[in-house]
Amino acid sequence: MAAVGDWLADGETARPERTVLAAAVRLSLRTLEQVAPGHTVEVRVPPFAAVQCVAGPRHTRGTPPNVVETDPRTWLELATGRLSWDDALAAGRVSASGGRADLSHWLPLF
Repeated sequence: MAAVGDWLADGETARPERTVLAAAVRLSLRTLEQVAPGHTVEVRVPPFAAVQCVAGPRHTRGTPPNVVETDPRTWLELATGRLSWDDALAAGRVSASGGRADLSHWLPLF
């Protein structure tokens, strides 16, 4: 996460290399899986990764009923506490559908 910290902090630092950004997104999503185990919510951060988390009814086929989707920068800002869940939703930076698609209880991760 330190490798993307400057970029997240000021917005003027050059975007990290794709491999560095992908690694940060994947690491943070794996951390979310650990702190909120389950298969009720699918969290998508294209183009890098998607995970299932949050305890509750398991989803097995088709489009999941609880989906969170956002871009890499927004996800990392949420994971590090630079952006609140409510502010991200209000600004339209996160798409969250379904009754269990609220990740505010588990964020920030770091």
